[in-house]
Amino acid sequence: MKLNYECASCMLRQSREAIEHATNDNEKRMDVTLKVLEYMNNNFKRNKQSNKTGTDLHHLIMKEVGNDDPYKELREEGNEIAKKLIPMVEKLIEDDESLENYAKIAVAGNVIDFGALEEDTNMEELIKKQIKKEPVINDINKLDKALQEASNVLYLTDNGGEIVFDKFLIKKIKKDYDVNITIALKEKPILNDAIVSDAYELELDKYAKIMSTGANSVGVVKDYVSDELKELMDNVDLIISKGMGNYEGLTEMKIKTPVYFLLTTKCNVISREIGVPLASPVMVKRNLN
Repeated sequence: MKLNYECASCMLRQSREAIEHATNDNEKRMDVTLKVLEYMNNNFKRNKQSNKTGTDLHHLIMKEVGNDDPYKELREEGNEIAKKLIPMVEKLIEDDESLENYAKIAVAGNVIDFGALEEDTNMEELIKKQIKKEPVINDINKLDKALQEASNVLYLTDNGGEIVFDKFLIKKIKKDYDVNITIALKEKPILNDAIVSDAYELELDKYAKIMSTGANSVGVVKDYVSDELKELMDNVDLIISKGMGNYEGLTEMKIKTPVYFLLTTKCNVISREIGVPLASPVMVKRNLN
């Protein structure tokens, strides 16, 4: 996806939050803010890839401040919020064990996003509200059919906390479809995105192979992720992609494999791109070849 004028204000808000998390030194905060404004002036241009631009911006902030994980506490907070909601999720699953219900729960988990939303958002209440919504686009029947015919599946994660909800869906897919699943997570921290160590902590390796994307990028960025991941994306039977960052990056790539995007739209730009209202749960199949 390309930059839109609305991306500028979002990137500046994220920058301020990242800087504030990274250092308590107001002089350093001012110095890095000036670097951010210089970067935006030089790089915020028409037709540039949105999540690559955002990735480079966050790398700049982490380097200038000397903190390679400004969102560590928020990522851990997201995990704790999600774990508190496990009993509620288990009750929802007990009442409805369909693939659609598991996927809806995973999509609701996508609201745990301290990069896209204001940090004072009550995530717990937002998830409880979101989990009751019906998908605005619902290609679950296509996903079900594809899984029945598949042998190998790639699951691209998004945020910390959210992967607690992903685990339910991954276990469901493994149990009902007996496919080989590979879960790809960020190599190192960026924003509050899930990283490889989060997957091992949740014991996702019991159900899938865990791999790194080869980069700490906002979603998949073609220029940064590993050749191993690129090759895998073209050779699995289907890709399940969580979140907006992956949507931004994958839609800039040519991929042979069908992609099933599971996300909640948290910004106007992506909502318009997909053609749904803001805050919509979406399960949509896209062919990117």
